[in-house]
Amino acid sequence: MKKLIWVGDSTVAFNGEGTFPQTGIGQEFDRYLKREYVVMDFAKNGASSKSFYDAGRFEPARRIMEKGDFLFIQFGHNDEKPKPDRHTDPYTTFQEYLMRYVDAAREKGAVPVLITPLSRRLFREDGTIQNSHGEYPGAVKALAEREKIAVIDLTEKSRMLYEKTGDQASRKWFMYFPAGMYEHYPKDMTDNTHLHYEGAVRMGGLVAEGLMELGGIYAELLA
Repeated sequence: MKKLIWVGDSTVAFNGEGTFPQTGIGQEFDRYLKREYVVMDFAKNGASSKSFYDAGRFEPARRIMEKGDFLFIQFGHNDEKPKPDRHTDPYTTFQEYLMRYVDAAREKGAVPVLITPLSRRLFREDGTIQNSHGEYPGAVKALAEREKIAVIDLTEKSRMLYEKTGDQASRKWFMYFPAGMYEHYPKDMTDNTHLHYEGAVRMGGLVAEGLMELGGIYAELLA
């Protein structure tokens, strides 16, 4: 079996029963792939490109990576945070850490794909989405262009989708629901970052759309 390996943060991470219905994109992405691919999701809640690598969380993914596999790399949400163990600067340390993943994939004969961070669902009064990721998405795209790496602009794709759908209708994709609807959430949830099951499937569709746009070996992943 060929492998599609995810590294990243909570927006792509695998969730268990204890956090249901929170769901990461990687957790549901196999529905878009050909049957010969298996998804291996190593993403971690709260991880930045730096903390994930420095804590050794990439090593299990590196060990299983083989020629012909794909490595999907999606960080940015937590690189923005000021904590020293997580923070990176967009055009220096962030790009340097991203290249560690890219280089590891290339050394193994795997194919790296950079993915810009999922937009937060933060609406302005005029119905547009705030840019809550600063320069990080641009840094991912600049690195991809410089180093000839495939990139999917999930930041922009998700922003456009939210704006087209609107504030009320887009809530269903996020952890946004009243108290008591789910066993582990006794309080109202108004989380505009983490995805509901339905949101993970929908945002996975945007990633699949990006693969189709890349064409070639990337489009060939898709069912």
